[in-house]
Amino acid sequence: MNQTLLVELQTEELPPKALVKLGAAFAAGIANGLKARDFLEADSVVTPYATPRRLAVSITKVRATSPDKSIREKVLPVTVALDKEGNPSAPLAKKLAALGFPDLKIADLERAQDGKAESFFYTYTAPGSALAGGLQDVLADTVAKLPIPKVMSYQRPDGATVGFVRPVHLLVALFGEQVLPLTLLGLDAGRLTMGHRFLSHGGSIAITHADHYASILENEGKVIAGAEARKESIRTQLLKKAGADQVLMPESLLDEVAALVEWPVVYACHFEEEFLAVPQECLILTMQTNQKYFALTDEQGKLRSRFLIVSNIATDDPQHIVGGNERVVRPRLSDAKFFFEQDKKKTLESRLPQLANVVYHNKLGTQAERTERVTRLAGAIARRLDYDVALAERGARLAKADLLTDMVGEFPELQGIMGTYYARHDGEQDEVALAASEHYQPRFAGDKLPSTNTGLVVALADKLETLVGIWAIGLQPTGEKDPFALRRHALGVMRMLVEKRLPLGISDLLADAAAVFEGQAAFKDPREEVAAFMLDRLRGTLRERGFTPNEVEAVLAQNPDRVDDVVQRLEAVQAFAALPESASLAAANKRITNILKKNEAAMPQDASIKAELLVEPAEASLAAKMKLLESDVTGAFAEGDFTGALKTLALMRDEVDAFFNDVMVMAEDEALRNNRLALLSSLHGMMNRVADISKLAA
Repeated sequence: MNQTLLVELQTEELPPKALVKLGAAFAAGIANGLKARDFLEADSVVTPYATPRRLAVSITKVRATSPDKSIREKVLPVTVALDKEGNPSAPLAKKLAALGFPDLKIADLERAQDGKAESFFYTYTAPGSALAGGLQDVLADTVAKLPIPKVMSYQRPDGATVGFVRPVHLLVALFGEQVLPLTLLGLDAGRLTMGHRFLSHGGSIAITHADHYASILENEGKVIAGAEARKESIRTQLLKKAGADQVLMPESLLDEVAALVEWPVVYACHFEEEFLAVPQECLILTMQTNQKYFALTDEQGKLRSRFLIVSNIATDDPQHIVGGNERVVRPRLSDAKFFFEQDKKKTLESRLPQLANVVYHNKLGTQAERTERVTRLAGAIARRLDYDVALAERGARLAKADLLTDMVGEFPELQGIMGTYYARHDGEQDEVALAASEHYQPRFAGDKLPSTNTGLVVALADKLETLVGIWAIGLQPTGEKDPFALRRHALGVMRMLVEKRLPLGISDLLADAAAVFEGQAAFKDPREEVAAFMLDRLRGTLRERGFTPNEVEAVLAQNPDRVDDVVQRLEAVQAFAALPESASLAAANKRITNILKKNEAAMPQDASIKAELLVEPAEASLAAKMKLLESDVTGAFAEGDFTGALKTLALMRDEVDAFFNDVMVMAEDEALRNNRLALLSSLHGMMNRVADISKLAA
């Protein structure tokens, strides 16, 4: 009879950052092991549980005994099993004994082809095994393979030393209401577990049936067994307690706090208003990182002096808990205030000489040298865009100075953010101050781009210097490895060029970047490779935006140097692809591309269309239609109306089709042949001005 299986390890407090992973691995290991041994039904449901003091799993529809199996066992090749006279050999008798069938005769065996030779086989029915035996092996194997961050050795009550992530006190193994005779780490399985360390009354709790595990723990033990259920309980309580305020609850913090408590209860606490004079990012970070607290802001995003904590204790009078947490957070906030006040005593500019003591890379020099390169590059980019060069260079020069402050030393996550605060305190222009934080943008996929011209230029310079410099010393990404985040930097550059519609050529930017490394030892110019790498990053992000691979290739296959209008070209390609004429023209363009490629060497450099050589009506008609539409295509292209340019091309479908139906391009007469190639070359140029539409036929 199928029933629910429950297995639980009751432990000392497990490491919170590893809890969810350990719980998932424990459940998956047992479920997969039982499935491989045929103890599970196809619709068995696996439910993992993990709390600070337990790992558990329940699985529905588990078989008490695995089904009998028909097994076809290869015995030996015929040439080995029989001697020269065709009688059973000694190796055959030995093999049958080893397989557990010493009394089998040749007549009992199946003789069948085995590849190019023949072998003897024996088919028998193996009886199913009992769940307890199979589960014992699965449990031992699962525990041995758990992703334990660090194994802890401890002594069992009998004095033997065992190892696990934390000491294990109880083992529960129930099949329905039946206790399975399992052992692990010196413990015999039972039905007793422990509830909440403080809230559970009565000590040990008996799990009467595997189906009732979670409800018994919650009702009698004050333990929410499911990690996800605890997380959602915390989320709900936080939102309710926040009231009209906004609660900052990053998923990573929710996960960690849910791994610290078995019965989460949210309480509100306060800190002194004077701490709000410190940049709120510092206070939020110290509360989240050091204390696992949840900060509150008003509707405008301004930090409140009220914050929320998640306790493992439910009480009608939480004053002791609240007061204790308020006392604990005060020194942390005082430290942040102290760092902020101390840092303000020195200007960012006064810290710049210290960058010479910070190594950036042993082949690329110090942070001071890197700052000079980024400053020069920012100035060059600003000139190309006709932005304020002085602001760009000033922003780049100060961008990394906050790395030397006490606050960033304590909280590296605040680099850039603190630079903006300190630059404003120093009286720097606001664009210069913002560049300290904005030059890191975009930090991740979907992150916002710099909002100011200076921030934009410094962000481009910072990322391009990294791309070219790191690539030049041979540290480009390989496989999954990308220690310098070059993929993120390349994507950031492309996003800024595309989304900000910057009229900058990739080749110009990379030339400017390479120029700042003049005289650098071991520098190998990587511009060609980096340009291809950047375009490849752009391919990926354009596909994520919903453009098809063929549409993306139509625009990027020609390796465009400027990408500020790439989205508009793609939208035009989409509109063109929807036209009934598109398939025919795309196929024709592909054919033209192949013809021109094959005859590239034979075509005269100054090939032009000669009207007197348009002897066939179809080629004359095509030439006339091209001449008629040339100004419309050119005008639409010049105005950025890429959709209009491509739709105008659709008007030539009949003439293009007629040309390929009626005209022999590779005529024997050289003059006619060259004239027709010149006609196709001109048509090819018109067709591919917006995009290579032949890619739509791929």
